[in-house]
Amino acid sequence: MDISHLALALGSSLTAGLNLYITVLTLGLLDYFDVLDLPSGMQILSHPWVMIAAGILFVIEFIADKVPYVDNTWDAIHSFIRIPAGAILAVGAMSDLPPHLIWVAALVGGFVTFSAHGAKASTRLAVNSTPEPFSNWILSFLEDAISIGLLWLVTNHPYIAVGASTVLLIFFLCVIYLFYRFLKMLFSRQTSVEPA
Repeated sequence: MDISHLALALGSSLTAGLNLYITVLTLGLLDYFDVLDLPSGMQILSHPWVMIAAGILFVIEFIADKVPYVDNTWDAIHSFIRIPAGAILAVGAMSDLPPHLIWVAALVGGFVTFSAHGAKASTRLAVNSTPEPFSNWILSFLEDAISIGLLWLVTNHPYIAVGASTVLLIFFLCVIYLFYRFLKMLFSRQTSVEPA
């Protein structure tokens, strides 16, 4: 297995959890302009219709991501879109492997996407409890920058991309765990305050 394929599978499934459409569009453009030679299972991303669809959806997400509470609704809907798409991206990156390893790639890719998506959605829920709108904008631009930066690393420095993806995955899992602890504390405090 080539390290560049591993970096592509891990990096693209992780960035799909943050911003699926920028991931698809960026990979498609990189392949279209011969900056990155995508594996056969992902070359469809450079088809003009796929890139147009990803570009339109990216513009919609770019706007929706900046509006408090609209971003939460968008994330809730995309729980059913990002995670399977991340698994498909991982499968496409590993399409030259034997079938049993392709299934492993799908399962791991879905988990990685779920972790990134879960951290994004839970962070957005927490941020929307504050009255100012600027945190949303900062988080949105940060997510886009992480996605593009990680895909650039995949293209130019696959070993660093694998390391960065692993660090980000651990960070996202910690964010989810902290959000879970916060909700558990909040609900336990609320039940103890309710009158008998």
